[in-house]
Amino acid sequence: MKVTVVGAGAVGASCAEYIAIKNFASEVVLLDIKEGYAEGKAMDLMQCASLNGFDTKITGVTNDYSKTANSDICVITSGIPRKPGMTREELIGINAGIVKAVSTSLLEHSPNMILIVVSNPMDTMTYLAHKSLNIPKHRIIGMGGALDSARFKYRLAEALGAPISDVDGMVIGGHSDTGMVPLTSQASRNSIKVSEFLSEDRLNQVKEDTKVGGATLTKLLGTSAWYAPGAAVSGLVQAIACDQKKMFPCSTFLEGEYGLNDICIGVPVILGKNGIEKIVDVPLSDAEKAHMQASAEGVKKTNGLLDV
Repeated sequence: MKVTVVGAGAVGASCAEYIAIKNFASEVVLLDIKEGYAEGKAMDLMQCASLNGFDTKITGVTNDYSKTANSDICVITSGIPRKPGMTREELIGINAGIVKAVSTSLLEHSPNMILIVVSNPMDTMTYLAHKSLNIPKHRIIGMGGALDSARFKYRLAEALGAPISDVDGMVIGGHSDTGMVPLTSQASRNSIKVSEFLSEDRLNQVKEDTKVGGATLTKLLGTSAWYAPGAAVSGLVQAIACDQKKMFPCSTFLEGEYGLNDICIGVPVILGKNGIEKIVDVPLSDAEKAHMQASAEGVKKTNGLLDV
C-alpha cells in the first residue's frame, strides 16, 4: 500500500505521521514544491520510527511526481491556509489552480489512485477534481465531514461532561462556517439521544460552536489547525487501505441523493477498498433538510467561481 500526500505543511506532515504510526501502509511519499522541505519533514518523521514502533517508509520529494507513481491513495493538502478573519471561500482563486495542477499530475503517474481532497474551499476543490480528472466519482473524496464530526463530538462531550468515547454524532453539508449541518437530532450518548440530557439552547450552542470550530482555532493559532485535520485524513486513508467499510461523512458527487445534483457536498458514505462504496441515506428533521438545502446553495455559488 503506497500513499502520497501532496503538501508537507502542518496538515500534510501530521497526516503522514498518523498514517505511519498506524502502520498499515508500506510507504508514504510526502511531496512539496519548496526545495528540501518534504525531505526534511520525512527525515524527521523517519527518526521517530524506532521510538513510535512503525515500519512505514516515509519518502520526501521536491515536486517530482515520478516518485509518486503507482500510489493507491493520494491526498492533496497543498494550497494556502486560512488566516484569521479569512473564510475558506476566499482561498478559491489560488487554491483552484494548485488543486487542478496537482490532481492532474498525480493521475498521470497513478491512474488507479483514489484521491482525497483536503484543500479549501474543500467541497468546491473536490468538485473541481471531478470536472478535471474524468475518473469514476467513487474514487474522488473530499475530507471535511470527518473533521467537523470530530469537533462536534468534542463539543457534545464538553456540554455533557462525558468522556468522548460515550458520544456519537455526525456533521453533514458543506465544509464551511455557515454550511455545516450538525445532526443534533441523531447525536447520542451510549445510544440515548443527547436531547435527553441537554436543553435545546445548549444543543444550539454546541451546534454553533461546531460550525465555527475551524475559525476559532485559526483565531487562536494565527493559521489553520493541523492535528485534528491530519488525524481525520488518516482515518479515511486507513478505512480505504484496510477495506474497513467504515462510515464517514465525506464530500462526494451527488446525482439525486438528498435531492441534490451536480454538486460535491458532505453526506454519510461507506469507505472501503474501492473508495466510496455506498452513499447512506439518513433521515433528517425538517430544519436539517432546510439547512442542507441552504448549504448546497452556498456551495454551488462558490462552484460558480470556478473556470471549468
